[in-house]
Amino acid sequence: MPFQKLQFRPGIVRDVTAYTNEGGYYDCNLVRFRMGFPETMGGWQRLSNNTYLGSVRSLLNWVTLDGSNLLALGTNLKYYIEEGGQYFDITPIRDTVTLSGAFAATSGLSTIVVTDTAHGCVDGDFVTFSGAASLGGNVTATVLNQEYQITFIDANSYSITVAVTANGSDTGTGGASISAQYQINTGLDTQVGGTGWGAGTWGRGGWGSATTVSVGNSLRQWSQDNYGEDLIFNVRNGGVYYWYGAGGNTTRAVTLASLSTDTSTPDLATQLMISDRDRHVIAFGPNMGSSSAQDPLNIRFSDGEDPFTWFPSATNTAGDIRIGSGTKIVRAVETKREIVVFTDVAAYSMQYLGPPYTFGIQQLAANITINGFNSAIAVDDAVFWMGNSNFYVYAGQTQPLTCPIESYIFDDFNMAQNEKVFAYLNAQYNEVNWLYPSADSDENDRFVTYNYIEKVWTYGVLSRTAWLDDGVRDLPIAAGTDGYLYNHEFGTDDGSTNPPSAISSYIESTPFDIGDGDKFSFVRRVVPDLKFFDSTNSPTASLVLKTQNYNGSNYVNGSSSSVVRTSTVPIDQYTNVANVRVRGRALVFRIESSKVGTRWGLGSPRLEIRADGGR
Repeated sequence: MPFQKLQFRPGIVRDVTAYTNEGGYYDCNLVRFRMGFPETMGGWQRLSNNTYLGSVRSLLNWVTLDGSNLLALGTNLKYYIEEGGQYFDITPIRDTVTLSGAFAATSGLSTIVVTDTAHGCVDGDFVTFSGAASLGGNVTATVLNQEYQITFIDANSYSITVAVTANGSDTGTGGASISAQYQINTGLDTQVGGTGWGAGTWGRGGWGSATTVSVGNSLRQWSQDNYGEDLIFNVRNGGVYYWYGAGGNTTRAVTLASLSTDTSTPDLATQLMISDRDRHVIAFGPNMGSSSAQDPLNIRFSDGEDPFTWFPSATNTAGDIRIGSGTKIVRAVETKREIVVFTDVAAYSMQYLGPPYTFGIQQLAANITINGFNSAIAVDDAVFWMGNSNFYVYAGQTQPLTCPIESYIFDDFNMAQNEKVFAYLNAQYNEVNWLYPSADSDENDRFVTYNYIEKVWTYGVLSRTAWLDDGVRDLPIAAGTDGYLYNHEFGTDDGSTNPPSAISSYIESTPFDIGDGDKFSFVRRVVPDLKFFDSTNSPTASLVLKTQNYNGSNYVNGSSSSVVRTSTVPIDQYTNVANVRVRGRALVFRIESSKVGTRWGLGSPRLEIRADGGR
């Protein structure tokens, strides 16, 4: 009998009924479309076996004058430079004080109480001691003189946990010349709001006290840009810092203002950016002059080619402009020809004009939303972003993206953690992607992908907090929730385990009628048209056929008769025809794989079908 060719429409559609989308795809995981056909995404491996502290929310890669390939990563606890798989802590120092008799140990415990009046720490901050003397027993000077993460007690004391247990001889207090070097306050790893105990970490607010969105009680986010071989970065709604590449990876960053004689240099900002065309440092939502208050709709820029001059004069191009719509700047994204600035209700175009105005700004769109600090990404001259309940693109004009899985995504979305949304580009496959937390998760555990060339959507399960496309380095880099960075689009497997484990990829069609759907039909053979590429270890996938008798009925799983109504057949690289036995009015076609070393691509499968009885 002749074979019936199956040609499914590319992309996943879930926001209409399955029968409305007959001839398309309904479900997938870790699959992309290329030239209209589905294939498994690439695997991943650890960048190195070294780990970082905290959750990464930003990544930046650049090369210094001596050829060092550096990766900057900001977490809720630290700011690092990675080189050669090693992490170097360049977190700025907030304060350095000299303490006298600050330590108090208790015999039998490894907890040391430290007294420092008005220390300014929050729970989880880091301090490094030097110059401390032995407490007299197990707690020696060597034990004390190193970095510790603190546990907040009150405004004048905190505790640290040392690697030994104090004994009865540890009655000393550490001497009269203890140097305590405090790193900038750590940030939250989970977005909180409201009042009471859950409104912030202990030490950031007391029971029943109202909280406002600030650097202290909002999710820790970073922005950064390289200024030549140097690095300028800032905490969102917090400090502005500068790191000299020539100083080496062990040198900490310092405040930008400390390097400038210009008293108008900003101390605080929502975001920082270097304008590629004209080399201005741009601060969005900065403080003004000596004021400690931010102007959330202001944009300030330094003199061109000078990150340390901010006061405007007739001899420089420093200055500022102010946006008129919205309550705050959420994010700015640079394209090839402009900077697109998002407020909480509108989008603006910021363009270089030259002296005397330097920059100009005009509104692009009003009544829009943006779903978090990292939810927008530039692709050449276009910007894609996720709103609160839909997706947008700006490419000369702003318009919503047609997304046939929009309800599916936003119905399973933890909006309480929407600030964790992270947009990224995978240019090799023409994809923009968004990492996001599903409804039952407080961390990113899902992604949604839009192929902007083929205009199709897919989604999948993946736990990543940040992503950086390839460019300076050969492979995309993503941050896991386990303290490791990963090289993506590498091999076929999940390298988070040792040995690597299989990637569970699949794609499933919507139900389609067998013949005209008015009679029962019997499928006895399948030409799978499945290819395996970049695969090892005798790759194998499974072909699954599921039948329905009527629209809306359950799939027929198993049977007491001699006709098998659901069939799963292993397919390897040598399978030309697979023998199956399924019967029904409608059929669902699925390819899945969970074997190590397997990466597959689906073409146009064919079915041998004959009419069957009505019982």
